[in-house]
Amino acid sequence: MTGFRAAALAALCIFSTSLAAQDITLRSRDGGIEITGDLLGFDGEFYRMRSHFGELTVDSSGVLCDGVGCPSLTDFVAQLRVSGSTTIGEVLMPALVEAFALRDGLTATREADGADRFVYVLSDPAQNRVVGRFSFHISSTDAGFADLVTDEADIVMALREIRAEERAEARGLGLGDLTEPNRSRVLALDAMIPVVSAGNPVDAVSLSDLAAVLSGKLTNWQALGGPDAPIVLHLRDAQSGLTQGIEDRLLRPSRLTLGGEIRRHTDNTLLVRAVAEDPFGIGLASYSEIGNAKPLYLSGSCGFHLRGQRAAIKTEDYPLTAPMFLYLPARRLPALAREFLSFTRSSPAQIVIRRAGFVDQSPEELALAHQGDRLANAVSVADGLDGLAGLKRLVEVLSPMRRLTTSFRFEPGSARLDAQSRSNVQQLARSLELGEYDGRRLMFVGFSDGQGPASANLDIAAKRAAAVRAAVETAAEAADLSRIDISSEAFGEAMPMACDDTVWGRQVNRRVEVWLH
Repeated sequence: MTGFRAAALAALCIFSTSLAAQDITLRSRDGGIEITGDLLGFDGEFYRMRSHFGELTVDSSGVLCDGVGCPSLTDFVAQLRVSGSTTIGEVLMPALVEAFALRDGLTATREADGADRFVYVLSDPAQNRVVGRFSFHISSTDAGFADLVTDEADIVMALREIRAEERAEARGLGLGDLTEPNRSRVLALDAMIPVVSAGNPVDAVSLSDLAAVLSGKLTNWQALGGPDAPIVLHLRDAQSGLTQGIEDRLLRPSRLTLGGEIRRHTDNTLLVRAVAEDPFGIGLASYSEIGNAKPLYLSGSCGFHLRGQRAAIKTEDYPLTAPMFLYLPARRLPALAREFLSFTRSSPAQIVIRRAGFVDQSPEELALAHQGDRLANAVSVADGLDGLAGLKRLVEVLSPMRRLTTSFRFEPGSARLDAQSRSNVQQLARSLELGEYDGRRLMFVGFSDGQGPASANLDIAAKRAAAVRAAVETAAEAADLSRIDISSEAFGEAMPMACDDTVWGRQVNRRVEVWLH
């Protein structure tokens, strides 16, 4: 009875299954406690109800339920509502749901539920019954967060990080801090690729020039080495997470906003097709869907040249990498939904992600010899004898090692890791707990931008590397760290990823990498 009282009086998580509010009465099995109220949800294990004590969560194993609103404990159907990004929801999530069902011996039947909605009905042939209904609302990142705060979604699919006002609203509604590691995760990686028509003579664009085009400050191709013709900018609709990610990550750090004439498109396919047919057009397309358009290199005034290729996106070396987020509020999901989310991090799921055309989250190891663009950039900006000495030390230390495709970067003007890096902390910690790197040497390597004295930059980079190492070790609670040789190192400004002449470039250069031996 004491255990029931503690559970009943704890107003904890909000649960996912939203039922029409109905009167129910919960009684402890010894009859000592009775609570009446409106049933708000049931996840197969816990009731969520509104009573005169407030909103309560109660373990179903300790109570008996009376009333017409009482759900079946034996024929429970797990409900999951997912809303948000079209890019994630149209192809990737359905592929993952179908793969999850196949792995668990379930059948997954897709049913239309309107123009932008569908439901996957998951059935267990062995029991001859429905065990789950995963409902999808395919719209935009904005709409996903709106559905979340109105209790019409349990998971948000987002192509950008949650914004401050959305975070505050969710927190005020009791949904938790959605920037915490267990409230968001990176499902896969996309990237924003500048594209033009195949006949356009321009092959590269700098980040600063791209920002100028997006803000309407640069309007003629001549400034980019092209013909004397107006630049026509093509973007997704304003609600698209990809477009909002451009604003948040490329324009805002330089205090710029979108400007000039913009031709909007409702999906990636239409955008790429329009650019491919427009001799004076330029657009930012999804890495997963470039079509017949020509991708541009990213260049810089310091001579850098970066391509939007899979390896560069996976390591976040490509500056316009776009993480694909799942945001989960502080509510308990049904067991089947939790199993699905766990599956999305598994090795079979990473194969599904790659086949869908996106960049997966499965860590890979890259030898120093495969860092061609990075080393070429490093040599080109090495400053005098000290710069060359630092680069030589880098090659000596890292040559015997292999780089893990897991990087860590920080929020602008902050020592706090950004959203993707917080997810990376959890992913690497999980690998340590599983013993995947037992018996190996694991080194956290810090880098900085080139602003200020080299000695100060080296010190800052060392502190960043140590901080990330500490965060991973803290998260890996179940790991036996005595089985791994963990250290940290720093090379300051020795291997920049972008030019330091932009706010964005400096932010990209401040990073921590992981190297293995």
